[in-house]
Amino acid sequence: MRQHPTLVFHGAAKTVTGSCMEVALGDTRILVDCGLFQGSRSLEELNHGDFAFAPHEIDAVVLTHAHIDHCGLLPKLVAQGFDGPIFCTGQSADLLEFMLADAGRIQEFEAERRNRRRDRTREKRFVPLYTEEDALAAWGQTRAVALEEWFEPAAGFRARLWNAGHILGAASAEIEAGGVRLLFSGDLGPAQKAFHPDPEGPSGSDHVVCESTYGNRTRVRMTIDQRRDLLEEEIHRAVGHGGNLVIPAFALERTQELLLDIAHLADEDRIPAVPVFVDSPLANRATSVFAEHAGELEDLEGKDIFRHPAIHYVDDAAVSKRINDMSGAIIIAASGMCEAGRIRHHLKHNLHRRDSTILFVGFQAQGSLGRVILDGAKRVRISGQDIDVRAQIRRIDSYSAHADQTELLDWIKARSPVSGSLFLAHGEPEAVAALAELVREVDPSLSIITPAMGEGYVLAPGTPATRIHPARADMPRLTGRDWQNDYAELAVSLKQQLARIADAGSRRKAIAEIHEILDSYTDVRDAGRRTKRG
Repeated sequence: MRQHPTLVFHGAAKTVTGSCMEVALGDTRILVDCGLFQGSRSLEELNHGDFAFAPHEIDAVVLTHAHIDHCGLLPKLVAQGFDGPIFCTGQSADLLEFMLADAGRIQEFEAERRNRRRDRTREKRFVPLYTEEDALAAWGQTRAVALEEWFEPAAGFRARLWNAGHILGAASAEIEAGGVRLLFSGDLGPAQKAFHPDPEGPSGSDHVVCESTYGNRTRVRMTIDQRRDLLEEEIHRAVGHGGNLVIPAFALERTQELLLDIAHLADEDRIPAVPVFVDSPLANRATSVFAEHAGELEDLEGKDIFRHPAIHYVDDAAVSKRINDMSGAIIIAASGMCEAGRIRHHLKHNLHRRDSTILFVGFQAQGSLGRVILDGAKRVRISGQDIDVRAQIRRIDSYSAHADQTELLDWIKARSPVSGSLFLAHGEPEAVAALAELVREVDPSLSIITPAMGEGYVLAPGTPATRIHPARADMPRLTGRDWQNDYAELAVSLKQQLARIADAGSRRKAIAEIHEILDSYTDVRDAGRRTKRG
């Protein structure tokens, strides 16, 4: 009797980040992606926990693309014993050299920074998740494969990659195992995407896993020219205020799209002649990969836009800090969700300025600093410092590298018929639920599964999947905001709230009552421990 493959979701299920799916056939196991968790501190803690599988038992990885939430745990996987091949497109392999090495340096820097903080002197020392050396070792295991050509990632498996239209090198992964045809969308790009053609893929799979990042959002259809009109307006608005225009941008793809549009607007004299700083060593290295693959990209119009005279690439940290003494500059910096990197010190120097503008051009995960700012926070905490938010907070949705609800539905329709189950993953719960409802309206007979992390399924040909593993018990704690988001919000507002109390005596009384409340929780915990010992 033929064995059926199993599928387990280890990440990006009712969350957006940490993409990792395990497909097993007998004793052979492959992963589709192995990404870093980003967002709330509770979610990011998963990066430091044990894998839900033994890394040395994984035979291969099929990687959809080089975004860190899809590839960022590969160095940890390799450091803990995985020695198999990592299959991806050639463009993704080129990008991974820089993406993974940068991630390793960030891990080392963050561990060192936290260990230097005075308030951690009595706590256990931080150990980096992995090092730059681990990252380069993982990159050394990549194997480039061409689009739409079959290859064998492991015994009993065959696979091929399809253009996903998301970022440079991004692919959907078609996998056959045990007579079952699977299709993993990866991240899908929208229509009118700069640089890349629209997504492609086969129809008639048994089971399909589709991303749902924007499953509850429909954007206004916009051409690249219309998007440039919006950016032109935002630049004029920001320059008119007299301060800086700070743009948190993902180092890979979003930065290059912005450069494409800024160069075009500058060449047509549609924006003021202000300096444009790309203050991200990683973005600068990624841009060099785009330049190497320029002949494969759309929309360049024969121009060398990545070497435009208005654009200044900043690598040196001292130069980065001097930018903060300027006004009237455009500053593009990573990370795109404001969780790490140089964008944080630019926010520290510009968020409090009424004449500066912060322009968001990408998705902001729940619990991230970018989401907190975008949701209207009046004060935020950055690297231990409370910052008042007085800057203009602006947003342009049309730069998204993800398909919206309508485009996701169109992609799913084009994959029909799906004879088994459609899994909707890689989305926050509201987005997944909205897309599921819409698909059910179109095809009431289709088996639709909205998996949570930890869930596992048996996949048979032509029939709905059967669940064999339950979700993680801590799933409610991992989705959305966590207590550390709430604490940060309380910390930045506490002094202001106390100042509104009429007199000093009442303020001291309020503080004493806060201590009493906290002590009461400690007392309950200690009493419980004594009861257990008794």
